[in-house]
Amino acid sequence: MTVERSIKFKIEKFKNKYPILAITGPRQSGKTTLLKELFPQYTYISLENPDNFDFASSDPRAFLEMYNDQVILDEVQKTPELFSYLQSIVDESGKMGQYILSGSQNFLLMKSITQSLAGRVILFKLLPFDFSELQSAGWLPETYEDLCLKGSYPSIYDRNIPNDVFYNNYIQTYVERDVSEILNIHDLAQFRKFLMLCATRAGQLLNLSVLAKKAGITQPTAKSWLSVLESSYITFLLQPYYENFSKRIVKTPKLYFYDTGLLTHLLKIKNSDQLAKHQLKGALFENLIISEKFKQNHHHYLMEDYWFWRDSNHKEIDLIVEQADKFDIYEIKSTTTITQKLFENLNYFSAVASRTVKNKFLIYGGHQNQKRSSAEVLSWKDC
Repeated sequence: MTVERSIKFKIEKFKNKYPILAITGPRQSGKTTLLKELFPQYTYISLENPDNFDFASSDPRAFLEMYNDQVILDEVQKTPELFSYLQSIVDESGKMGQYILSGSQNFLLMKSITQSLAGRVILFKLLPFDFSELQSAGWLPETYEDLCLKGSYPSIYDRNIPNDVFYNNYIQTYVERDVSEILNIHDLAQFRKFLMLCATRAGQLLNLSVLAKKAGITQPTAKSWLSVLESSYITFLLQPYYENFSKRIVKTPKLYFYDTGLLTHLLKIKNSDQLAKHQLKGALFENLIISEKFKQNHHHYLMEDYWFWRDSNHKEIDLIVEQADKFDIYEIKSTTTITQKLFENLNYFSAVASRTVKNKFLIYGGHQNQKRSSAEVLSWKDC
């Protein structure tokens, strides 16, 4: 079954506004499938193909003379030699939508784009399925526990691959390969330990020094490895909102995974019963919702800024969205029972914030939406 990806409408809107479109995202998120569907008249060239790679890297001028219009260049970050030539070609032709670039290693791709193609390219990010995409295909699980375990990568759904098989293979064939290409890590066992330690800290404040110590590596190494995980769309950081509101506040980011299926696989959680009893159940639910908001932001090109807030008294807002000079704020709880206590942090923040809080939301693990005087209550499915 073909799933209509949310991002396609924005790509279609802007495809004739820029000479180059670039789409990035994790491996296996569906970039190639989407681009072939949206641009069937374009010539598709994969630079992971050894022959194409050798041609493009050894003779970029001749390569682009052969492929000079309506071309999709997949995994283009592998051939940085092309980018300066692309600049000259699109400047001379003046054509819109002349090239489509795709890549799964954001660090390398963005480095080449910013150096050579600034102002000539519009960038999109395609992440694994968001809730609305799964819902449209009839694939959204009934419980958030099942979704946490299964994750959101397309191959799990459209090819019916067992999630434990998929994620075990994904780590070995994609994550470790990307890391090895950039950092030349010799001890992959140590990196796997670091990755699993990151999983135990999902939804928590990032403490690099503790993480490095437990992994048996230096803090600069831990920072470097985490940077590659971010650029490969495995993890991301949610930054704290710095405005003081006359209270001491936390200034350390929180660590999350883009996909909870990979996260639960790393934590060795095999089924929903184990997840329901797991000490990280609340953090896993929070990770699920925060990653979904990030997916919505990228897939719908909302261009919103997201933060969290915590003060020295451990009062916390899980997610803040800035709306001009106002805030939308979110409390995220895995419980299926709504009590008045769940609204305390929302009300506290509204009282101390220097800006008006426009909307307050409680996202919980149940299924019924409610309008409360304290906040709007949303099922996890409708976040």
